[in-house]
Amino acid sequence: MHSDLAGPGQLHSDACAPQLAKFHTPEIVFGPGALAELGHAALRVGARRPFLISDPGIEQAGWVDEAFDHLERAGLHPTLWTGITPNPKDYEVDKAFHHYEESGCDVIVAVGGGSCIDAAKAVAILARNGGNILSYAGVDRVVKPIPPLVMAPSTSGTGADVSQFAVITDTTEHVKVTIISRTLVPDITVVDPRLLITMPDELNAATGLDALTHAIEAFTSRAHNRLTDLHALHAARLITQNLGETMVHRRRAEPRIAMAQGALEAGMAFTNAILGIVHAMSHQVGGLLDAPHGVLNGILLPHGIRFNAGAAPERFTPLARAVGIDTDDMTAGRVADVLADRVRKLADDVGVPKGLAALGVRESDIPILARTTLHDACLATNPREADEAQVAALFREAL
Repeated sequence: MHSDLAGPGQLHSDACAPQLAKFHTPEIVFGPGALAELGHAALRVGARRPFLISDPGIEQAGWVDEAFDHLERAGLHPTLWTGITPNPKDYEVDKAFHHYEESGCDVIVAVGGGSCIDAAKAVAILARNGGNILSYAGVDRVVKPIPPLVMAPSTSGTGADVSQFAVITDTTEHVKVTIISRTLVPDITVVDPRLLITMPDELNAATGLDALTHAIEAFTSRAHNRLTDLHALHAARLITQNLGETMVHRRRAEPRIAMAQGALEAGMAFTNAILGIVHAMSHQVGGLLDAPHGVLNGILLPHGIRFNAGAAPERFTPLARAVGIDTDDMTAGRVADVLADRVRKLADDVGVPKGLAALGVRESDIPILARTTLHDACLATNPREADEAQVAALFREAL
């Protein structure tokens, strides 16, 4: 059946899915040496006293000094805060926010991985909205505009530098809370592939698999559209072709640039299409055990693919083709199985454990993990409905 759209002209479409799409993205400065633009970027969004959030590892690698220098060369007077750990904690956000207020800063700048960037977003929320950061869990609960955000990611995977997400650990309940708001999309992201060369191998592997999960879950999300599909498919190709190469040749330029682009495109896809059951599950394990998020996604992704193929197997065929799988003469269900196997092979190649038990998950943890997964915002856009028993079964398969 054709649908006609009224107006000065008419369009005819066979598509059943809605054709209207929104696509939010920051201004992007991309390429080797891009960090030199950090000061100018902060200046353009009104900075005078930028609040620079990073962590001790990034500082030790030398990137904080370089960033500080670029900010000062632009005539700015930055204040540094490095009290952030992986899976940023609620109390770390509170401390950073109080230091931000006491310093009289304005624009918030983050140089680091997803933890630094999420913490920066959380500080920005409190700066204009007040209260407890955990009270903003869910969708569109940040109602007041926040200070400008300028991000420089140091990993090739989290997508936090372009996303409307912030994930913070509730240290009382031992869960991660997901905050989703259009206000959290940064103003400018400065993507310099040079920063990726100082990642330890395990972080390189984890963030790369995180980016691949973003691409696959965005493509299969209920909220996908033709704009997110384009970036998700290209990201999946770039990541699967280049992640292994970056593990072997740390300083080779082209694979690093490709991974930086793949992570960026996956981030642009998922911030607009949202995610699915893999992230909903991995957030719970990360909150309970403070386990590395990307490693959890690498373990859970093959199981999520097979589960979702039970409802929408045809969505995995373009993904499989994008990563180089010959799908001719295969049913859609078989294609999804082969894609899941390919993802697991990549995880093996980069040294990710085969099961959650290697990270400390026990059978006795599964009931609470399954219950809390059902409350994660990422589950809302998963292509297949899941109840508590099904989620628990997936956790057991992944042990």
